Amino acid sequence: MSFPQSRPRRLRRLPLLRKMMQETVLSVENLIYPMFVTHGKGIRNPIASMPNIYQLSIDHLVKEAQEVNRLGIPAVLLFGIPKKKDERGSEAYAPNGIIQQAVKAIKDRLPHLIVITDVCLCEYTSHGHCGVVKDGQVLNDPTLELLAREAVSHARAGADLVAPSDMMDGRVKAIRTALDREGFEMTPILSYAVKYASSFYGPFRDAAGSTPQFGDRKSYQMDPPNVREALQEVALDIEEGADIVMVKPALPYLDVIYRIRTGFNLPVAAYHVSGEYAMIKAAAQLKWLEEERAMIETLTSIKRAGADLILTYFAKDAARVLARS
Repeated sequence: MSFPQSRPRRLRRLPLLRKMMQETVLSVENLIYPMFVTHGKGIRNPIASMPNIYQLSIDHLVKEAQEVNRLGIPAVLLFGIPKKKDERGSEAYAPNGIIQQAVKAIKDRLPHLIVITDVCLCEYTSHGHCGVVKDGQVLNDPTLELLAREAVSHARAGADLVAPSDMMDGRVKAIRTALDREGFEMTPILSYAVKYASSFYGPFRDAAGSTPQFGDRKSYQMDPPNVREALQEVALDIEEGADIVMVKPALPYLDVIYRIRTGFNLPVAAYHVSGEYAMIKAAAQLKWLEEERAMIETLTSIKRAGADLILTYFAKDAARVLARS
């Protein structure tokens, strides 16, 4: 039917009616809050490029996790900042590494909060790359053993899920095999299956101190123009044993999220990354847009594209807004 018989505005007239007609519903249960943990005590270092986000010592990390839990956010993702770095990122898989300590501390106080750990070497290596380096090249296969050791050490500390973000070929299979061999067959893998070599990671590298000391990560992270390659990466990770697949970043790749959602049956996660967060914060500080509305609209668009889970530094703020709605 055409106008005047068809009047879509009829269903937009009243606030409650609009809410009843919503096709996409953003929920606090969709949110995961990333956090950065460092050695020491009483440390709460602000990250200049990420307002209201901090590097936290374990005592403050636990307090932050308690707030996350009170807000109803079901999960956190942990990134570690080591005391010292070396060429093989040995603190990443050390039994008493910063992440291993942090996981134990959170699970001791908040056993029901889901703790996810980032499995990568870039925060821990002196060269800042995500794998073993030889003669200026990032080597794929020698890296797999170290990633598997890291994942097992996180599971042993009590991590509920492990999330490999390195983009080495075959790492999901290596981690799945190692977890099963060590008795952690029920520990899921949330794979960064589609991680683009993006310009939106800058603030994260400030937070985690993970900027490469030479070159870039384009030889292992994905080329932004490609989507068929993304579908191949997802298919490979599923075949290797991934339980959840993730797209990172989110907003520039909503089409990729949609293609994965419609092409595969596994849960899909999306990482609303540091640069995406910082853009909204900066524009809001300049009063160029309304932060709360922009935040919810952005996160809703990621959910609408097909993401079941959204990793975002806005998780706490979003949870407060959703509690009022």
